[in-house]
Amino acid sequence: MDGAETDRTGASTDRTGADWPPTTLLGRLGPADRDLLLALGTRVRYPAGRVLIREGDRTDSVLLLLGGLVKVTARADDGRDALLAVRVRGDIVGEFAAVDGGPRSATVTACGPVLTRRVRRDDFVACVRDRHRIALALQQTVVAKLRAATVHRTTFTGCDAATRVARVLHHLAMTYGDRTGAGAEIRWPITQPELATLAGASEPSVQKALRRFRTMGFVTPGYRSIRVDDLARLHAVAYAEP
Repeated sequence: MDGAETDRTGASTDRTGADWPPTTLLGRLGPADRDLLLALGTRVRYPAGRVLIREGDRTDSVLLLLGGLVKVTARADDGRDALLAVRVRGDIVGEFAAVDGGPRSATVTACGPVLTRRVRRDDFVACVRDRHRIALALQQTVVAKLRAATVHRTTFTGCDAATRVARVLHHLAMTYGDRTGAGAEIRWPITQPELATLAGASEPSVQKALRRFRTMGFVTPGYRSIRVDDLARLHAVAYAEP
């Protein structure tokens, strides 16, 4: 954990009220179960760009995200890093390896400063075993991730590259963007190769689509960020009737 800051601060200092996103693990739990889970482990801060979990490693902990945002990537057959998902505060990462004891299936990297609670696998498994509401919330969270992966695949069937890029941008802006009037800004760094893997498109196709959207006036690519100036127009392009 090079560069991470660790302490033994209690769970009470990790609370931020009842505003955990409802689709996350912590958002699915009631106050008592959430406090019990947050009392486990150690609070760890990571700087921007730090790898929290590395694909293929065998480690014995899960991470609860208390603040910030991370991206989940995996190495594709052609050697590229494919962006699989983005996780936000309230989410859990590393739970697959905690459940089956296998190696890490993906790499998790901090997009900006990230605050986590690192919980040993044995403590986490015991908590899930003893608290059925936490177990149910974990199952719901895992199923939601699998459903999202399925929707991602089926939504792109039959679409051209520009449409797929538009759908990815709309999803990222609506889910993780900072809303500003009619638009939103994706402030965390997403590279064109990562956008290409999400959209199932080549990098030249992504570049062509971004140039087209910029010319049309509703997307402005920037350095390590993308601003959607008009979400309604982006949605119209992404989901236009054939």
